[in-house]
Amino acid sequence: MALTGDRLPEVRAQRVALRWLTAADTDDIFRIYSDPEVMAYWSTVPMKERAQAGELIASVHRLYAEHSLYEWGVVRLEDERTIGTLTLASIDTSNKRTEIGFALARDAWGQGFMREAVTAGIDFAFDTLGLQRIEADVDPDNAASLRLLDTLGFVREGLLRERWRVGGGVQDSVMLGLLRREWTARDRG
Repeated sequence: MALTGDRLPEVRAQRVALRWLTAADTDDIFRIYSDPEVMAYWSTVPMKERAQAGELIASVHRLYAEHSLYEWGVVRLEDERTIGTLTLASIDTSNKRTEIGFALARDAWGQGFMREAVTAGIDFAFDTLGLQRIEADVDPDNAASLRLLDTLGFVREGLLRERWRVGGGVQDSVMLGLLRREWTARDRG
């Protein structure tokens, strides 16, 4: 099911919300995507200029209008600060699948914010969009993301060797998948 309207709906969790990115998020997006440690396992190099963050937000809006990518800002409710992004990409409604991706500001690491955000994104993909499969493409060296996805029930399905060429380096990808029936059946306690 494709969404209607000119923006993504807000999705709330206990301490974070997934919300539509606006120009007001430019500085936070730049802070996140220009950090070499945050971008160490990403498929692009860190941003160098603030204008790139504005371009990213404009691209997110354009791709949403095409229903090929849904990307939210992950906002910490306590201070309304955008601390990350959560993306559903390559949305394929005929095959009922999407890819999930996320980035989190370094000063928010290790506090459980992304677990809440990813859980909300998974619920949205399965319950609102009616999808049946979510995939993730993760650098094998990204232990924190792999640990999070393992905890949420994703299954490691394979290794794609030398999949990405980023900043002069070559990166492999661990491919993971989560099926709706597995998510529905799991104990969320």
